[in-house]
Amino acid sequence: MKTKFKQLGERLKKFLFPGPNAPLKWLILPYATLGVLALVLLTGGIASWEYTNSPEFCGTSCHTMPPQDVVYKESPHANVTCEECHIGRTSFFNQLTRKSQGLHELYYMTFNLYEYPIRARALRPARDTCEKCHQPETFAGDSLRVLSRFENDANNTQKDIYLLLKTGGGAKREGLGRGIHWHIVNTVEYYATDFLDQDIPYVRVYNDDGSVTEYVDVEAGFDPSTMDESRLKPIDCITCHNRITHEFTIPGDSIDTAMTRGIISPEIPLIHQKAVDVLYKKYETREQAFAAFDGLGESYKTTDYYPGNEARVASAVQALKDIYDRTVFHDQEVDWATHPNNLGHVNAPGCFRCHDGKHLNVENEAIRLECNVCHSIPVVAGPDDFLTNIEISRGPEPESHLNPNWISLHNQAFGASCSACHTMDDPGGTSNTSFCSNSACHGSVYSFAGFDAPALREILRAQLPPP
Repeated sequence: MKTKFKQLGERLKKFLFPGPNAPLKWLILPYATLGVLALVLLTGGIASWEYTNSPEFCGTSCHTMPPQDVVYKESPHANVTCEECHIGRTSFFNQLTRKSQGLHELYYMTFNLYEYPIRARALRPARDTCEKCHQPETFAGDSLRVLSRFENDANNTQKDIYLLLKTGGGAKREGLGRGIHWHIVNTVEYYATDFLDQDIPYVRVYNDDGSVTEYVDVEAGFDPSTMDESRLKPIDCITCHNRITHEFTIPGDSIDTAMTRGIISPEIPLIHQKAVDVLYKKYETREQAFAAFDGLGESYKTTDYYPGNEARVASAVQALKDIYDRTVFHDQEVDWATHPNNLGHVNAPGCFRCHDGKHLNVENEAIRLECNVCHSIPVVAGPDDFLTNIEISRGPEPESHLNPNWISLHNQAFGASCSACHTMDDPGGTSNTSFCSNSACHGSVYSFAGFDAPALREILRAQLPPP
């Protein structure tokens, strides 16, 4: 055996170090072999690196993230690779350094130490990720939004809500700097008391003149002097767009979208109410949920509608199953309620985390809770409305409206003078017969706004205009 190893060693030595009198091909062969090996290693390394950056690797092959992968594929960023957001678009060496920090994730996965539901804990700053593609300093004009909703009546009556979204942005030095993206161009910091940043008792705004304005939630009992300054966070893209790629849509919105697209036919009597009811329930297993959806389909077999409409009912049942598979993952303890979406202010606090009317400065002025700061007053159009008129306010605001607390005050301060600018039939109602009877405003319950907060009411009582 020793002789064989010795012979093999002699041959390898002769191959790697041929004598000076060896043929040319033997002189070249060692270097050619090393070059081929180096090329194979380089190519394999590049391919492996690219694969570890791919959605396939992140979503299904290595990471335990199937819920995020499912909704990612239907998101606006479905053509953006995972590492561009989670590591950042930067040089190879920076990416290598940042990716090495994920070794603890490999450890957690190997020994099954993850706590569910999984939540991101080390996202890169938006400046390193979002703003490599999106430039908030560039002004964006208003854009029309149409939100289709269906009533819980027998006909599933459709109503469309029209509004202009004031994205805004830009810099004040350019005569811009307004709208929603004002928060990004200007420096605003907040202090959250929970991991998901849903409870924000303190906000700090840095003004152009170098001064600072502090706002404190008057209902929170928060003392800014006890605050840990290191936990202040700047408002950036992810503060609001936290679920832009991994959104688990709530059942009501999922049903409305499916009905708008015709995946669930609005012709099926009471399908909106029944679908929402069955989808909002909590089920122990996927099998239990699917059995409930099949039961909904079975219930239509005893109705006069079913004959001739079997395909529509079957399509509705399948749509419910598809929605469930996109939004509920029992093994990961993930559903539409575990990851709140901060865009909007109806299904989660969202904008009202700060703009709830309760965050006041030392002069008892609120962070402005004003509908048309971020969007126009929504207009509701029913099936019989041939025209929809969206009101655009252009004139100077009355003195009363300049009060940052006006929205919290207006239900106690409206009077005949309002008719100079607004129609006032059925004030406070939901008939949509006037500006003051807007069902998109008065027909909604804003659970996260502070309109009726007791401490706020006492403070604002002195600010009511004289009758």
